[in-house]
Amino acid sequence: MSAEAREALVAACRRLIAEGLTTGTSGNVSVREGPGMLISPSATPAEAMSAASVAAMALDGGEAWDGPLRPSSEWRFHRDILRDRPEIGAVVHAHPRAATALAMLRRPIPPCHYMVLAFGGRDVRVAGYATFGMQALSDAVLAALEGRTACLMANHGAIALGETLERAMWRMGELEALAAQYLAALAVGEPVPLSEAELAAAEAAFAGYGAGGRLTG
Repeated sequence: MSAEAREALVAACRRLIAEGLTTGTSGNVSVREGPGMLISPSATPAEAMSAASVAAMALDGGEAWDGPLRPSSEWRFHRDILRDRPEIGAVVHAHPRAATALAMLRRPIPPCHYMVLAFGGRDVRVAGYATFGMQALSDAVLAALEGRTACLMANHGAIALGETLERAMWRMGELEALAAQYLAALAVGEPVPLSEAELAAAEAAFAGYGAGGRLTG
């Protein structure tokens, strides 16, 4: 399983670049692996990553890791999310253009489209600002993700969670699409939010949509 999970993690990092969801060496990915996690290495271009370069860390340990390269500088919030959210199997962090623009404005995404439901609530929150890699940032992210599967990060980027890595990647793509649509609407005026009744109806409709009633576009 570890070899397969490592390959999938590297492929996800390359997808983030290919799909325009992040640039250069920004962004990082982690997946739950037994009692620990696998995480992309620090400051390593996606094309230079290999399964062997992926770092392994314990969820209940300190800063120690196994691997030839240091884990991402953002390992703290990856570890803390996976430790505190047992239903989550993967964490994707990136700097997509539209989502990061909203993060720079520190503007949450309101219920302006029913796809906001994909992220577990009635809005997408913005985590408070803290220096990258610090515990204060992890604490801010955990607060913004309470009851949610995605958040923006003030003056930084975005995070998407998934029960699986594929679901986390899907949510990151959907988050960026929603952020771009919201920004486009803001250029014309203030988007009209859906009412609670309208959101509840959409939520109920999604419950029976597709295989297993999973929320999809």
